[in-house]
Amino acid sequence: MIERYGWDALPEPVRGVIRQHLGQPTVLREVEQGQNCNLALVVKNDRGTAFLKGVRGVSPRMRWLRNEATAGELATGLAPATRFCEDVDPDWLVVGFEYLSGRPAVLVPDSADLPLIAETVTRISEFDGGTAQPLSARWAAADWWTKLAEVASEDVVGWDLDEVTEWSRRAARLVSGSALLHTDLHEHQFMIDDKTGRVRVIDWGRPASGAAWVDVAFLVIRLIAVGHRPADAEQWATDMPSWKTATKEALTAFACYVAGLWTYRGVTSPFTGSTELSFAAKDYAAHRLAGWNERPRRV
Repeated sequence: MIERYGWDALPEPVRGVIRQHLGQPTVLREVEQGQNCNLALVVKNDRGTAFLKGVRGVSPRMRWLRNEATAGELATGLAPATRFCEDVDPDWLVVGFEYLSGRPAVLVPDSADLPLIAETVTRISEFDGGTAQPLSARWAAADWWTKLAEVASEDVVGWDLDEVTEWSRRAARLVSGSALLHTDLHEHQFMIDDKTGRVRVIDWGRPASGAAWVDVAFLVIRLIAVGHRPADAEQWATDMPSWKTATKEALTAFACYVAGLWTYRGVTSPFTGSTELSFAAKDYAAHRLAGWNERPRRV
């Protein structure tokens, strides 16, 4: 469990840096969503409202927050703008973001939000990946199914480990490209303003460059997790231009890789919803493999 800090519990040097940029803020509320930060506050002063996010300690979480601080440059007008980003001795990183109001998306079958989310994901795919790490480099390791068999053999029953591992090895090559990817899109990453219809996208901790269809494929799995059948989730994706560029081979390799990765992480580092996500990812992998094999895979 990551320790959370309210305003009064923050070290004085951290509060001092925030005051330098925002003046003396009034805390409106603590933000409960998000599992990777020590500070998440909505604050207000005479200069407006801001969202404060902070991480204590050098760690991957600090790197992810640093990525978020630069996302406004990668996805201008879609990601929240950064008002300030400061390292505070001895071990804090604090970022002030533009505050975005809105509600999360609803992804269940027949949701009125689904066309709006499709439009938003298409907008993301039109940005260039720039300096973001290539997803192909991040996915160089492809032995997740083997690791999963070692720690939870019951989770690989019914799967041909050689087959899914071979498919996983193809994934890094097949997801390569130059488009901007969010890589962690789910309902709470979309902020929908019902008054204006505008959608913004938050939590850009793990951006990457890669094939433009990849974020759509991640969302296909998220749709399966909330009740869509795999074929219906793919049907939702068919109207997006980037989806038309994905080959049958690429989607199958993607599905096998993600199923192994998410199931392994769900076993070794469980988080809220990880069980549902691993089942959805394996459902999708089984669906994709059924298109290559005469008999459907058993999950």
